[in-house]
Amino acid sequence: MATVTSSPPETIDTVADLLDRLGGVPPERVRWRPLPGTATDKDVIDADCHEDRLCELVDGTLVEKAMGFRESALGMSLGRWLMDFVNPRNLGIVSGESGMMRIFPGLVRIPDVAFSSWKRFPNKRMPTEPIPDLVPDLVVEILSESNTKREMARKHSEYFQAGVELVWEVDPKSRTVAVYTTPAQSTLLNEGQTLDGVHVLPGFTLPLAELFAELDRKGNG
Repeated sequence: MATVTSSPPETIDTVADLLDRLGGVPPERVRWRPLPGTATDKDVIDADCHEDRLCELVDGTLVEKAMGFRESALGMSLGRWLMDFVNPRNLGIVSGESGMMRIFPGLVRIPDVAFSSWKRFPNKRMPTEPIPDLVPDLVVEILSESNTKREMARKHSEYFQAGVELVWEVDPKSRTVAVYTTPAQSTLLNEGQTLDGVHVLPGFTLPLAELFAELDRKGNG
């Protein structure tokens, strides 16, 4: 497995240095136990099992996943669209917002939605470990209020460095989707346009008006 490129640990002298390295994430999302720089995969699992907190592992630090109800509902809707395309064709596995993945040694990310083709799995079988060594073909990140541009830029860089082929960054606020094919190359689609799977999921299409309609649903009466 490849190793991720990062700054030497001696550059971290202050809490401000740490937050800057993590992409300017709000301090309330950075766990202090275990101490930053000492966390492991086991701590990710323990935080989920014992505290019901989803945390990514970045530079030996637990960073709580930015989440919200609207973002979760939108992710479920998008995941359903993907599953309706992927499952009948048996193309691979669609995972959701708690699907932990070790994309590099010491780096655990949790995309809001991801598609992993069977070729990404040893023996083309569902992994049994809670945090598999897995680099998906497609990653979907749904922006929450506390996500920063630099945090997302770091994620994009890591994903593509690891071997992800396509990243969809969904912004519920502006109702747009940025389609990344490299960390620096993206196309912005608005609510009136159609998202497609390009070379990763050829034939998949999703009218964004139908996706974002999830945000406008209401009960009868």
